[in-house]
Amino acid sequence: MIDSIDTSLIDWSRAQFAMTAIYHWLFVPLTLGLAVIMGIMETLYYRTGNEFWKRTAQFWMKLFGVNFAVGVATGLILEFEFGTNWSNYSWFVGDIFGAPLAIEGILAFFMEATFVAVMFFGWEKVSKRFHLLSTWLTGLGATISAWWILVANAWMQHPVGMAFNPDTMRNEMVDFWQVATSPVAVNKFLHTVLSGWVLGAIFVIGVSCWYLLKGRNRRFAVASVKVAAVFGLAASLLSAWTGDGSGYHVAQTQPMKLAAVEGLYEGGEGVGLVAVGALNPEKKRYDDGVEPFLFRVEIPGFLSLLAERDADAYVPGIADLIEGGYPQKDGTAALSAEEKMERGRKAIAALADYQSCKEKGDGQGASAARDTLEANMPYFGYGYVKDAGELVPNVPLNFYAFRVMVILGGYFILFFAVALFLAYRRDLSRARWMHVLALLTIPLGYLAGQAGWVVAECGRQPWAIQEMLPTAVAVSRLDAGSVRTTFFIFLFLFTVMLAAGIRIMISTIKKHHF
Repeated sequence: MIDSIDTSLIDWSRAQFAMTAIYHWLFVPLTLGLAVIMGIMETLYYRTGNEFWKRTAQFWMKLFGVNFAVGVATGLILEFEFGTNWSNYSWFVGDIFGAPLAIEGILAFFMEATFVAVMFFGWEKVSKRFHLLSTWLTGLGATISAWWILVANAWMQHPVGMAFNPDTMRNEMVDFWQVATSPVAVNKFLHTVLSGWVLGAIFVIGVSCWYLLKGRNRRFAVASVKVAAVFGLAASLLSAWTGDGSGYHVAQTQPMKLAAVEGLYEGGEGVGLVAVGALNPEKKRYDDGVEPFLFRVEIPGFLSLLAERDADAYVPGIADLIEGGYPQKDGTAALSAEEKMERGRKAIAALADYQSCKEKGDGQGASAARDTLEANMPYFGYGYVKDAGELVPNVPLNFYAFRVMVILGGYFILFFAVALFLAYRRDLSRARWMHVLALLTIPLGYLAGQAGWVVAECGRQPWAIQEMLPTAVAVSRLDAGSVRTTFFIFLFLFTVMLAAGIRIMISTIKKHHF
């Protein structure tokens, strides 16, 4: 099946989806972060009656509105691409994957659409209490929307709550709540939303420091920094905590991703975490005998502690996962990639036999084929893999992206602590170095979020659904040229939308006089 697919079609389909997701994620985290910050500011207005907080909330709402509008447009296109570019994926698991996306559209999107209108246009038309409620419900709607989208993504990382039906050739949901509340989904939601809160706080501090750098709107700017710094520091600390949870869940459900993130080719007990290191560019395969690092500095036992909550625990490396034979928690020896691939081919053949026997009316043959299929179904996706090396994701990309995310996460904690100290204990208006630093930190907030998604998605390769459906099988049968053409069309449109959004926000910021 894979042999008949144009590899350039796979590459262009992945590139188009990745490009759309990257642009979309430029808007989502700021929406999540600003929603809470403007909610806090309007709450202060409601509690104190001070018009200062009303005007402050209204300003951040303007920037929220611009960002929200462009984010909705890119998000809709992203969801349509599942049907256009990944129709095999949509057919194979649409009964499961479509459910959270449908709930997101019906519940969260309409909730946002309803209350965002009241939030923007209802200041003088509804009571203060109802307007405050509308502001918080708008933010809640955005957060609920993120919840269901992240449930769908988490299911791709760790598929649960489903069973394969050989009569329909589809995976069908058997336990909705297992899908909706799996530990992977809960942790992914918390970590992702918290990263959005961090970006929102960075953005508010950066814009506020621009006013201080220009000597304008000082009271407004300092008050905004105080709110955002407290909020951002709490969010960044919680993000570090959920990041630890993400590492644990990846170790339990996607050990190959963890090994790639750490450049770990040979596993063992008491494995250290690479704090600083440079990969050897000569290392091409897991079995080529080349040293993986030019240099590295490790924290002893920390990877084992992260992965198994035991500093002396065994953690498999890339070569171990490919070659198998290492002891698992249930006491059995892990299968090699070749054994999994063989069992996957048996599952695929058994499915074909089952369909054939059903057409011929051979009930006994169909029953035997179904038994073989069910016994080997956990390895179904491996049947499409031709070379064990395909199971290894891009190690350098994941290794460096992970460290960009972690290093910036640590920096953000320090950044918020310093901003908080200057805002409450020093004269922030005179700290010009902080004003410049805050402006430079805004793009770093976006970079950290994008790096996190690179690890999440590229670390899962070659799987569209972990160990169930390879990316090469999930793609639609389209002409590669048409996908390439639409890639550049979308690239142009998204770039125009991004430029327009940035221009409008900059214009709004420059014109604001408090």
